[in-house]
Amino acid sequence: MSKKQDIMTATLDLIDEEGLQSVTFSKIFKRANVGSGTMYNYFANKEELVNAVYKEARMLMGDYLMRDYNPEASLYERFRCLQLNRLQFGIRCPKEFMFIDSFSYSPYISPELRAMDDAHNSRDVIISLIIEGQKQGILKEMDSHLCHQLMHGMIASILKGYYVKKYPMNELQIQQIMEASWKAILV
Repeated sequence: MSKKQDIMTATLDLIDEEGLQSVTFSKIFKRANVGSGTMYNYFANKEELVNAVYKEARMLMGDYLMRDYNPEASLYERFRCLQLNRLQFGIRCPKEFMFIDSFSYSPYISPELRAMDDAHNSRDVIISLIIEGQKQGILKEMDSHLCHQLMHGMIASILKGYYVKKYPMNELQIQQIMEASWKAILV
């Protein structure tokens, strides 16, 4: 792992453990085992560092969302794939998921970065799927971005309960989550 990656990993770990406001450069230096000179070779300030961590997490989430996505599949199968991948990302990468969920609307994240898409344009894929479903009369008529937020919010809420061991996550529950999230946006 590179020193830059060590710094970014330490930052994400500290944000997860202590919250963004409590994370200082001195804590990052110690956790990443780097000096201040090394830190400033890569990042001018905390905001730049947090934005880099956010961008990396968003790119990772985009990779997960598009896993095994088949644009030729039925609307339901594409929806299910995207939602299942979102859930799997949250299960396998909880720090990244919570960081994205918590800081997407933070003033720390630049507006340009907040509006960015990942290498797969997963946001565009999701919005297009919603619009297609609405045109077919299958999905509720609502702002497509609002519908996307609803889809994400359902998974985020479930994952937060899972993280605090409120309930387990087995195959039956995953199936129920997929069905409930689909029914939430059906006409």
